[in-house]
Amino acid sequence: MRARIFLLLSAVMFVAACSTPSYLDGPPSQHIVRRGETLFSISWRYGKDAGDLARWNQLGDGSLIYPGQVIRLTPPPGGSSRSGSPGNRRAAPPPLPPVPAEPPPPWSWPTSGTVSVRFGGKPGTGTGILIDGKSGQAVRAAASGTVVYAGSGLIGYGQLIIIKHNDTYLSAYGYNASLLVEEGEKITKGQRIATMGEGPERKARLHFEIRRNGKPVNPQQYLPAR
Repeated sequence: MRARIFLLLSAVMFVAACSTPSYLDGPPSQHIVRRGETLFSISWRYGKDAGDLARWNQLGDGSLIYPGQVIRLTPPPGGSSRSGSPGNRRAAPPPLPPVPAEPPPPWSWPTSGTVSVRFGGKPGTGTGILIDGKSGQAVRAAASGTVVYAGSGLIGYGQLIIIKHNDTYLSAYGYNASLLVEEGEKITKGQRIATMGEGPERKARLHFEIRRNGKPVNPQQYLPAR
């Protein structure tokens, strides 16, 4: 009987280990590009800045990535690399450009409704806010910019739109029922970009994020009071 219980517990632990990612060795240092991914979707997944990934991987503007490509998620090592003799020393790599620090754009609320989950709260990813509303109501761009991602390839966001406003600020709109814009499209502040869908708990709501240099910040510190 004890042997059967031990085997059952071992099987459960094995399944759990296979289904849950392990970060015992720290966060991943590289990512293999899959079909449909963009540099912005990869940077969003890991909380990185797309400009940093482009610089670290010498990708130019980052538009020419392809499935199977290995993308490093950490800066290249600095300083010189020595392999024994002075003749084999390699020069230190050139310094990376400074992190951009452009001012935030003038923001507006992306939809009407009550903020039901604040920044850092649950349910949801905890990297933005949840705004309750009605299924199908308009979701609008919180500021002018360019659509750099529109799709459903990021787990936990449903149908997602990411807009680049400048080299420092991005905004994202998740749990949409339909997307009304495409990647590469220029967007004006207040433009209707999607319709509201259902988020966690099967409620009609919008997941809204603002990121500064790839890092989530509290949207309510930037949005106008209402």
